[in-house]
Amino acid sequence: MPDPTALRRRADARLPRFLAELESLVNIDCGSYTPEGVNRVADFVADTLRELGAEVERTPHRPAAGEPQLGDLLVGRLAGTGPRVLLIGHMDTVFDAGTVVARPYRSDGMRATGPGVTDMKAGLLAGLHAIGALHDEGESPAITFVANPDEEIGSPFSTPTIRELAPRHDVALVLECARANGDIVSARKGIGDYVIELSGRAAHAGIEPEKGRSAILAAAHQVLALQELNGRWPGVTVNAGVIRGGTRPNVVPERCELMVDLRASAAEPFAAAAAEVERIASTAAVEGVTTSLRRTAAHAPMERTPATARLVDLAVSIAADLGFPLRDAATGGASDANTCAALGVPVLDGLGPVGGDDHSADEWLDLGSIVPRTALLATLIGRIGEAV
Repeated sequence: MPDPTALRRRADARLPRFLAELESLVNIDCGSYTPEGVNRVADFVADTLRELGAEVERTPHRPAAGEPQLGDLLVGRLAGTGPRVLLIGHMDTVFDAGTVVARPYRSDGMRATGPGVTDMKAGLLAGLHAIGALHDEGESPAITFVANPDEEIGSPFSTPTIRELAPRHDVALVLECARANGDIVSARKGIGDYVIELSGRAAHAGIEPEKGRSAILAAAHQVLALQELNGRWPGVTVNAGVIRGGTRPNVVPERCELMVDLRASAAEPFAAAAAEVERIASTAAVEGVTTSLRRTAAHAPMERTPATARLVDLAVSIAADLGFPLRDAATGGASDANTCAALGVPVLDGLGPVGGDDHSADEWLDLGSIVPRTALLATLIGRIGEAV
């Protein structure tokens, strides 16, 4: 059984390398739609996995006509003993090219900032260094490491591979960073993203408005109906977050587009709310306006199950051995953990170091959390058989 104290010493010995790699990775522009940057991160991850003895499979993205180019998908396989563990981290960020020039990696005392420092360069490195710490202690668990190039846009390229791999594993551990208060994540809301397109008839708004069929007016009715879904079911939120339509103030608008975000914490209310969103989207309150609906992203809820609870209990026990308290939490954002949970695989998330203000210019990482959280992750991997 791996010793948490010994693994903490190993993680501490690796800290200078971790910090140097963190600065290097943060200073790469690697937004989801900056594939050359994502692939520079992939080069690093692939080299590190090979150094750890993994067989690495690298799959280039082949976009269909009209689709954006994305970065490569990496899968590293480490032969070993014990339950098979799936580790998942992502290489992309939400930031546009040029962000690094504007605000590169900086550290001030025990806090580091920079694009993707916590979401999730630190998490990727925690996964790699946790494996390294285990190897330094002579431990060789069976691990598959997925490095995802497109998580921040819903993992459209990566999800089929994750769905294929997850059922072959006893547990999945996702390397998103811990919440700002240190909590790990045992539940996540499901997400459905929709685009509603409405088509009416244009007309001169001053001379013959009666000939027009306003797509914006029809959309406005839909927005009101969608917002009224909030509170109908526990844990469900619906937000019409984007509306685009019209051409000029003196033209009855022929077209309008709505983008809608649906979230729910459990499968049953999620399905019920999704059915209502789709019913509202199919109905136009303005005669002569037609509608169409596209679901652009879907993540089933990650619910806290008895299997998840056992993982939480093990993590809490390990953290106590390492000298710090640990709690689990539910969060409203989705991750690749949702995909694994939907397949019935026990999954725990938020296992990277502690950070906060993700997706903003203030994104930060607690440098003091790197060693204890890497040791926690390494010990959890090594003792995962106690929980599955």
